[in-house]
Amino acid sequence: MHLFSEVKLGQISLKNRLVMAPMTRSRADADGDMPNALMTEYYRQRASAGLIITEGTHPSAEGKGYCRTPGLYTDAQQAAWSAICDAVHAEGGKIVLQLMHCGRVAHPDNKATGARTLAPSAITANGKIYTEQGMQQFVAPVEMTIDDIQCTILDYVAATKRAYSAGFDGVELHCTSGYLPAQFLSTGSNQRSDAYGGSLVNRLRFVLELLSALAAVDGADRLGIRICPGNPFNDLSDADHVETFSALLAELDKIGLAYLHVIRMPSLQDNLALAKAHFSGPLIMNDSYHCESAEAALADPQIAAISFGRAFIANPDLPRRFQQSLPLANIDPSTLYTEGAPGYVDYGPWVE
Repeated sequence: MHLFSEVKLGQISLKNRLVMAPMTRSRADADGDMPNALMTEYYRQRASAGLIITEGTHPSAEGKGYCRTPGLYTDAQQAAWSAICDAVHAEGGKIVLQLMHCGRVAHPDNKATGARTLAPSAITANGKIYTEQGMQQFVAPVEMTIDDIQCTILDYVAATKRAYSAGFDGVELHCTSGYLPAQFLSTGSNQRSDAYGGSLVNRLRFVLELLSALAAVDGADRLGIRICPGNPFNDLSDADHVETFSALLAELDKIGLAYLHVIRMPSLQDNLALAKAHFSGPLIMNDSYHCESAEAALADPQIAAISFGRAFIANPDLPRRFQQSLPLANIDPSTLYTEGAPGYVDYGPWVE
């Protein structure tokens, strides 16, 4: 079966083609945005995946959007992530850090005191975000200055250096779901009149400069990027997302990335076709695959792997269950974002 064959994505060698998708689970320590022992066990349990992509991790205090999400911008956070990498590697797994700067998708109740909410333009997102005090309306962001943009890129670079020092096998840039990179790309959230806004070329600039800076750390072939053209999540809108992503993908194709991670969302449009039309490198495809459809998708030589989200939550041994045609457990939606072990590390492996 294709799913259980080895594959190499840039510098990252996978023992199989089942990837654990990045999923926010809100189990980090609130004090200091710290990864913890519970998270170490969660990722260790799922190390039979060919590759684990972590939950979105903010590269700075200002990049945080949600409560109880981890960061990677302090020595203590780096040490905690190192323990997670060691646990995954001890089980024979590989792990990539997803960097997620939420930009305007945030609320002060979820941030450290004094941490700003930044965005390409001072346009408030329509909607609400969960806080420990309940659902709150998004707040008006601060429009980033040129210095803010350059400092944010440096924050990403510093987090990438920390990731490699901690033992991560690679880094993935979160570039969808209405977060900062997607905000720069989109006309609805980027109404700047300088070099980072206005024309399509200018709206691409932040993402391309950011990837160039990250590639300079240890090569583009340790980097991935996750996209979902047309995704309206978190009030994201663009006048012509097909034009935007066609241009972006053509530029990404020149970089030599380890992979492009595409959420297909067929109800919106054919994102696989869009990606293949403009990007020639390895693809990781995501969204609502099962074992049979994943195996069929891998017949396409450009599709290198399939990422699974919900299935990995309730089935830490998902590769074994697929390989042996074992039943899948179902997730408990009520515990997706709650604190503690229930619904997090208490889903066991298959027992005969």
